[in-house]
Amino acid sequence: MSQAEMIELFDNPRPEREYCITIRCPEFTSVCPKTGQPDYGEIVIEYHPAKSCIELKSLKFYVQSYRNKGIFYESLTNDILDDLSGACEPRWMKVTARFTPRGGITTDVVAEYRAEG
Repeated sequence: MSQAEMIELFDNPRPEREYCITIRCPEFTSVCPKTGQPDYGEIVIEYHPAKSCIELKSLKFYVQSYRNKGIFYESLTNDILDDLSGACEPRWMKVTARFTPRGGITTDVVAEYRAEG
């Protein structure tokens, strides 16, 4: 099963209305591919659903699948956006990855998706 296949959806109860859902994952963990050291941060997902919404338990397992994965911040942020927007096909989605300081440096990566038309 691919990571994207882990994401379950449910029908948007108000598909005719534009509204924003914000999900915070404050205990995100991945691994630096250069050093093998753990990276800690917060993933914030904001989206305007169309037909479907993201089911949170499956999202939790999806996010946890990065725990032991060696991946750069920029790649994981864009991978999460691609997987989530591909699964639920929202009107708009933004993924923000905020990482805790490492060597006195913090990093935020922001990626956005907007449906065509």
